[in-house]
Amino acid sequence: MSVAAGHSLIHEPRIKPCQPCRTLHHHDDGDIPPWNNGIAMARLTTASAAAVALLLLAASSASASPMDYGGAFDKCLQFFEAQRSGKLPAERAVKWRGDSGLTDGYLQGVDLVGGYYDAGDHVKFGFPMAYAVTMLSWGVLEFEKEMVAADDLNRALDAIRWGTNYFLKAHTEPNVLWVQVGDGDSDHLCWERAEDMSTPRTAFKIDASHPGSEVAGETAAALAAASKAFRHYDSMYADLLLMHAKQLFSFADTFRGRYDDSLQCAKKFYPSASGYQDELLWAAVWLYEATGDETYLDYVVRNGEYLGGTGWAVREFSWDNKYAGIQVLLSKVLLAGGGGDYADTLKQFQAKAEFFVCACIQKNGGNNVKTTPGGLLYVADWNNMQYVSSASFLLTVFADYLAESGDTLKCPDGEVKPAEILAFARSQADYVLGKNPLSMSYMVGHGDKFPSHVHHRGASIPSVYAVNDTVGCMDGFDAYYNSPGADPNVLHGALVGGPDCNDGFLDDRSNYQRAEPTLVAAAPMCGVLARLAAEPASSGAGDSTPGYQPPASHEGGAPLEFVHTVTNSWMTNGVEYYRHAVTAKNTCGQPITYVKLHIKELTGAIYGVSATQAKEMYEFPSWVSRLEAGDKLNIVYIQEGGPPAKISVVDYKTG
Repeated sequence: MSVAAGHSLIHEPRIKPCQPCRTLHHHDDGDIPPWNNGIAMARLTTASAAAVALLLLAASSASASPMDYGGAFDKCLQFFEAQRSGKLPAERAVKWRGDSGLTDGYLQGVDLVGGYYDAGDHVKFGFPMAYAVTMLSWGVLEFEKEMVAADDLNRALDAIRWGTNYFLKAHTEPNVLWVQVGDGDSDHLCWERAEDMSTPRTAFKIDASHPGSEVAGETAAALAAASKAFRHYDSMYADLLLMHAKQLFSFADTFRGRYDDSLQCAKKFYPSASGYQDELLWAAVWLYEATGDETYLDYVVRNGEYLGGTGWAVREFSWDNKYAGIQVLLSKVLLAGGGGDYADTLKQFQAKAEFFVCACIQKNGGNNVKTTPGGLLYVADWNNMQYVSSASFLLTVFADYLAESGDTLKCPDGEVKPAEILAFARSQADYVLGKNPLSMSYMVGHGDKFPSHVHHRGASIPSVYAVNDTVGCMDGFDAYYNSPGADPNVLHGALVGGPDCNDGFLDDRSNYQRAEPTLVAAAPMCGVLARLAAEPASSGAGDSTPGYQPPASHEGGAPLEFVHTVTNSWMTNGVEYYRHAVTAKNTCGQPITYVKLHIKELTGAIYGVSATQAKEMYEFPSWVSRLEAGDKLNIVYIQEGGPPAKISVVDYKTG
């Protein structure tokens, strides 16, 4: 990450240099270098088996107690609260943050207030932000019941909505998308709180004359995935997201071009090394997932070879390179017994997905992803944890797809059961949470030992509620950036860049390659942690094939499917009122004997549910004690103008 002149970063040789490590071009903030021949492939080496065994044994002894995956999942979502830009809600977990960026877009005549800050800075980069929202949404779709069990589904949906609300604002016309607020160079000249920002908040857009298929495609994917996540909770909102997703996909596909050619300001920080072809396929796959419309599947199949989906076998999945994600997602179609006339092409996607999985779990005939001596997947020197997080997510969902199909994976080094794939994903999460040679949790705030000098402006400077005086642009470097003291604000749930290729880590604020957290690292890990929180631990020490807990059935998604309809409207004393009818259909496949609903932004009377003592919380009415599978609960409410109320399920019981 670049800093102001006179505040150059100092790297002291306190740890053994990595030998050999992948050499990167010097990009900023979690970036990766351009690919060689279109694909990021480093020459892979294998650590000695003896060294790996010894270090893993040491790590295991240091962290013998079971991991608190549920607590880590909760913290993971809390990080997204800490990264929020805009007007913050009164009820929030991160009390040290305040409102910020309230005039974003003002100079360009567009409302761009909201969204997320990317990492330890205050730029809102639309491309990685959209990827993070896609991955949060995918996590909800795969592990919805696990999130309900953890009592965190609403928080996950809120994290998604905070991003999608911003994207809806940013998509001002069918072929116009505002994709960045703030300039990386000027932003990085200052070390100040978001609440004190003094740097230019210039906004940048793509349009038909200045295309950006990567960011338009990724935003389409995010909105499509989110629409499916919200479908059973807020159908009107889901419809709105889907409409914008379809428009953005058409924009990305019709006006093809690299976004970093149109936006030079993005090239230094998030350049599109893989091109836009993967994002076009990615968006189409998510639109197929969200709609079931085979037009989108047909697009993927017809363009699979030309756009690289069936040809490229990759060993990374990231905000830039979506191929492995596409391949795993399409594998689900085949493993679920679908595909029809498209089966032959889908098998080619599946073969590449299997290559990725085998490479990650070290069973790919030597053509594996590199690992550290302690067993962590190691793809790049800069912010490697983002690749660990994304790979762990794909391994987890692929294991579930495989288990549901009753199949196994045939790798070059042998047959692999779903339990073994999930066990490897668990090993990565365990390493992140402290089961590693340093016994260091790389999730801030989790466990007893975690980074306390995070490369993050807000964490390193006292809160505006603690120090009301403005911290100036350059003042922050001397007073806080260079301070040896621990962060005054614990950035709970932040996943830092992680250790080097020899499992070493320097807890230093200037160690931006490894001490800076990002949205793209945190988002996939949230889903992994939710899944593992519902998975029983291995049956015993030394058990290499732990029992596999089948994932909760996701058929039908949420327990209730809400369909909103406006049935009447009228004017009284100059105020317009609307009568809303909502049907809540039981889609969980079992009778529901108890339900708790959260109904937000309700302005009038409501019928068909009973209010509880808790604010905005409702239950079955007195005349309903049981809602059979397939039956509907009818709710009617009156709304004074504006948008409809937001209804979501907080808790439910079956029996």
